[in-house]
Amino acid sequence: MGFAKFIFKTVLGWKIVGDFDRDIKKSVIIVVPHTSWHDFYIGVFTRRITKTQINFVGKKELFKFPFGWYFRWMGGAALDRTSGQNKVEAIAKVFDQKDEFRLTLAPEGTRKKVDAWKTGFYFIALKAKVPIIPVAFDYKTKTVTIYDPFYPTGSLENDMPLLRSYYDGVVGKVPEYS
Repeated sequence: MGFAKFIFKTVLGWKIVGDFDRDIKKSVIIVVPHTSWHDFYIGVFTRRITKTQINFVGKKELFKFPFGWYFRWMGGAALDRTSGQNKVEAIAKVFDQKDEFRLTLAPEGTRKKVDAWKTGFYFIALKAKVPIIPVAFDYKTKTVTIYDPFYPTGSLENDMPLLRSYYDGVVGKVPEYS
């Protein structure tokens, strides 16, 4: 058992259900619920254990000296966030520039309780012509669940309830924000 798996499973008591399809080189991964900074290292362990390249985007300033090398090594891609930029278009371009890119996003857009998800992840997937892979971090059962890819139809009204249904009953680190 590798060190990451030992810490994740034996020390922290977590398990992973499901896996990423290695034939899908590009996707938008949505992780729900996002209620705590602890989600970061749960995600890092999941990425390491599943041996899957998983990426993120961050403001371009993060990718400068002295930490730029670290954020790139962690799978980051720089994004110009100056006003007037179409973020969906900009992120879709990142997909075009990479042979393999699995973008992870939290659709809530915050760690606090929200009534509605932000829809950028959906439009990024549509524009980049990639599937959405739902992933749940359930702190109640200490389970990371990786679901099958979901291919957006272009009907946000029909697709969003289906995507949200993957997370029925899933409890975040801070339950009242789930």
